[in-house]
Amino acid sequence: MLATQSIVGNSQEIKALRALIETVGPSDATTLILGDSGTGKELVAQALHDCSQRASGPFIPINCGAIPKDLLESELFGHRKGSFTGAISDRKGRFLLANGGTLFLDEIGDMSMDLQVKLLRVLQERRIDPVGAHQSIAINVRVVAATHKNIEELIHQGKFREDLFYRLNVMPLEIMRLSRRIGDIPVLVEHFAKEHAGPSAKPIRLNNFSMSLFSAYDWPGNVRELSNLIARYSALFPETEVDLRRAPTSMIPIGIRSMLDQDASDALFLTEQEPQYDGLIKQQSKLEFGTTSSVDDSLDEVERVITLAQGGTEFPDGGVMLKQHLLEMEKRLIQQALGKASGNVSQTARLLNLQRTTLIEKINKHGLSKSA
Repeated sequence: MLATQSIVGNSQEIKALRALIETVGPSDATTLILGDSGTGKELVAQALHDCSQRASGPFIPINCGAIPKDLLESELFGHRKGSFTGAISDRKGRFLLANGGTLFLDEIGDMSMDLQVKLLRVLQERRIDPVGAHQSIAINVRVVAATHKNIEELIHQGKFREDLFYRLNVMPLEIMRLSRRIGDIPVLVEHFAKEHAGPSAKPIRLNNFSMSLFSAYDWPGNVRELSNLIARYSALFPETEVDLRRAPTSMIPIGIRSMLDQDASDALFLTEQEPQYDGLIKQQSKLEFGTTSSVDDSLDEVERVITLAQGGTEFPDGGVMLKQHLLEMEKRLIQQALGKASGNVSQTARLLNLQRTTLIEKINKHGLSKSA
């Protein structure tokens, strides 16, 4: 559906989110969107509006955490001339501006308790009381709220009304943080590269090494951080393939920078430890590059690897698909090493005598979880 095309990604989580938006969008159900900062909560709210019968009406967003609580009541409900110092004329609030459409209350978890009481009354009665007015005004608005906070924890702390939570949480939607759906990263990179390219410019692209770093990064700023980073590299390296090893250090997020430093450290570790791990490194070289001292040694090694992968003791009479078995063995060894290292990628890389970025590429290639 056209309305959900702005929700970019191919992961199961994003596909399920788009399907849910298309299902609940046409209703007038009050919706609460949960997700970390930068995950795209306003995009989801806009998509809900675009899927609804109110799509031709206004979509009015307001960030409840960005407006001082003394002004938020007037911003939401409006005011009458002379109702307070500086009120030189009547002013419509966001609820009236959104009449016939959708009001998006972002960061609802930051709203003060006294204003929560007034919002609860509006949701119950569908009427607002502008500041300084003597009569309430009927409204026809769908309310979509969002927060990055744990509302249930706020309720436990006495900072959020439980009855308001149930009013808002008629239809909950959760957006998964980017680091938990790394399969969406290449699609998002391509999307933002096109978005941030000049009118007639060719979008940038990331080389495999840089993409593996992106896949391993935690993305504390989520999709917003990724978009900003692609905008930065589109300006720095227009129409080129980006290699983060050649990017200025100040232009690389600290988390990715530490992985680059770790990668260099891992390479030094392997070089310094080569005598100690000479046999293991040579064995890894045989498996990955097919370099052996003799044909007989190679055949012996292949037969041993196949036996290990299949759990058998004899070479099958009908032969085997060597490449397939080698890949399967590689996958199993990586899984075992990840388990032994409790999902720590750097420790796993050392167990397998691989550079960290090489291991990340293999994890992605086999579709493994780093916490496997």
